[in-house]
Amino acid sequence: MIGVPQQVFEEFAEDYDAWFEEHAAEYRAELERVRRLVPPGEGCAVEVGAGSGRFAAPLGIGLGIEPSLALARMTRQRGVEVVRGRAEALPLRDGSCSLVLMVTVICFLDDPASALQEVHRVLAPGGTVVIGLLEREGRSARTYRHSREKGRFLCHARFYSADEVISLLRACGFSVAGMESMQGFCVIRAGKHTDRCATTQSGNIY
Repeated sequence: MIGVPQQVFEEFAEDYDAWFEEHAAEYRAELERVRRLVPPGEGCAVEVGAGSGRFAAPLGIGLGIEPSLALARMTRQRGVEVVRGRAEALPLRDGSCSLVLMVTVICFLDDPASALQEVHRVLAPGGTVVIGLLEREGRSARTYRHSREKGRFLCHARFYSADEVISLLRACGFSVAGMESMQGFCVIRAGKHTDRCATTQSGNIY
């Protein structure tokens, strides 16, 4: 994480989660935008940076990776298994996942390229990564950077443009397959190049 003290998420986890209730219409719109880009199919899906489970649970994603204990407890209460870990060092086996979801996570990463290389490592051949981000010049990033509800979190964020994230994905061996952007919230879907894929692991994924 880039300069975000861990205690911020531990101390203000309830505030973090309350935003989704207080801004229900915006949350539902973002959720549906992500849902449209998540491919159907079976396999192991994981959300990296699961937060309080507001995306993993309704999307039927059964596993989350989350460093915050307080947020992880909320995710478990929503029926999602949680493993503590960081995006830059995923506690998952090579080629063990069919889908990796990351929603408003990349802006908090100290080294997003390393995180995307980790995502590439854990994805199976033909696997998909779906990234939701607040675009740097978008309305949402400008609004929430200084808001009371999200400001204590997003004031530490490093925002990116969609083009910058697409360039990072391509540099890490992904092919961009789709993108949808509205009101500063962008969702990008990308697939893993098969010529750089690791062998899929069977059994336990971590």
